[in-house]
Amino acid sequence: MTEEPPALAARAAETRVIVIGGGIGGLIAARECAKVGMQVVLLEAADAAGGAIRRATLDGVTVDAGAESFATRGGHVRALVEELGLGDRIVSPAPGGAWLAGIPRIDAAPLPVGGILGIPANPFQEDVRRIIGWSGVWRAYLDRIRPPLTIGHSHSLGRLVTSRMGRKVRDRLVAPVTTGVYSAAPEDVDVDIAAPGLNAALTTAGSLSGAVQALRQEGAARAAKAPGSAVEGIDGGLSLLVDAVVADLARLGAEVLLETAVTGVAREGGEWTVTAQRAAEERPAGDADGDGADAAQAQTAGLEEFALSADAVIVATPEAAARELLGGCAPALAATPASQAPEIEVVTLMLDAPGLEAAPRGTGVLTVPGSHTAKALTHSTAKWSWVRDAARGREVVRVSFGAQGESAATADLDDDAAARLALSEASALLGETLRDSQLVAAHRARFVQSQPASIIGSGERRAAARAAVQAVPGLAVVGAWLAGTGLAQVIPDAKQEADRLRHSLLWR
Repeated sequence: MTEEPPALAARAAETRVIVIGGGIGGLIAARECAKVGMQVVLLEAADAAGGAIRRATLDGVTVDAGAESFATRGGHVRALVEELGLGDRIVSPAPGGAWLAGIPRIDAAPLPVGGILGIPANPFQEDVRRIIGWSGVWRAYLDRIRPPLTIGHSHSLGRLVTSRMGRKVRDRLVAPVTTGVYSAAPEDVDVDIAAPGLNAALTTAGSLSGAVQALRQEGAARAAKAPGSAVEGIDGGLSLLVDAVVADLARLGAEVLLETAVTGVAREGGEWTVTAQRAAEERPAGDADGDGADAAQAQTAGLEEFALSADAVIVATPEAAARELLGGCAPALAATPASQAPEIEVVTLMLDAPGLEAAPRGTGVLTVPGSHTAKALTHSTAKWSWVRDAARGREVVRVSFGAQGESAATADLDDDAAARLALSEASALLGETLRDSQLVAAHRARFVQSQPASIIGSGERRAAARAAVQAVPGLAVVGAWLAGTGLAQVIPDAKQEADRLRHSLLWR
């Protein structure tokens, strides 16, 4: 028998949900629960919500210090931005292309156009030949005249490219893209996920370059194009999206407690208990039903420990923290394989460098792996007109360090040394001499980068972890380590998981 709306609304008003983690996944899940009237408390260890979406202020100019754009595929992020009243702030990046640095003998050149994930449709194309040389061109051309080595069954992008078109295409064209975008070697990238339809087209066309050409001609490769070709941003930075969600949570009656570190999660008799700590002088707002009756408090070493009870818990932390918190209440999760999550550092620089105004190397630079310390650079004032306007004649660049299996070169440096290294790398990647005196301000941000969905085996690992979580009543886990990286994957996944949890709680 279907329950009437008043009964469901009354049940929602009595249902308590605790969300652990204030990244975009946790914020969206919290909002979905609060929208139906549930009592929601979100706990975030940092002093600001947003996770990988964060801002930095450089000499009075506020810019994105983490995620700076979102993929347009699916339309999920744009729909949310518009729903929150920010639709008029959606902007597109400048059309300038990216460059490639670290090319043997020539140093740098524009990244070739017309390929997929760096794989060229025509190896004789001038911008391709400039990078791989004539020996690379003729080796790549063998792909056209030899029988298919793997007919529709290649999983490893790196192995497929190397076998069909040779090492130079793999090393100089494909590896810079996969390292810069996925922080992974080509061998670890799943062809079917990163370039849907490529294997099937290979079977039909009989060559890899022919398959790339066919996909582009037919318009079937939009989701497989190099990331960055179909993205949008927000005038003022993506942190405005976080601000809008946090404000909406307050409007809906949800509580967001910052600088509150969760120390334990337990479940007994269908009720959840979450223990947490925060600075002793800041009193917690109480348990999820707002009366404080279930809060046990104790002060130790300047911290106040308290416990909140709830009917459900949503964990929205990075993978390592989620596994540690859920070890006692979701034992099957421990039996699932964990993914590798490299630590990435992004150093944002504001420069007094008039020579960069003409964007000598486009909107960004990727590097041939092993050629530079940095893996990529974004020339923000060339890419985003709103950043250029805000910078008032200065230049803003973001230098990225670290990749899968490779710690960031800045990891053990202090902030000043990290800024100097980033400046040196920016000088090399942009082909412009940049001196210490030109550095106006710098900001350093560190991230744990969840494994992209396009990595081989990622789908199976994520499915096993999610099944282990969903087997526990009243529990959901959201975030990039289960959804895949990028707002276009994290946001709809968080909505879906919150909806599943809501349904189980209200129609129980």
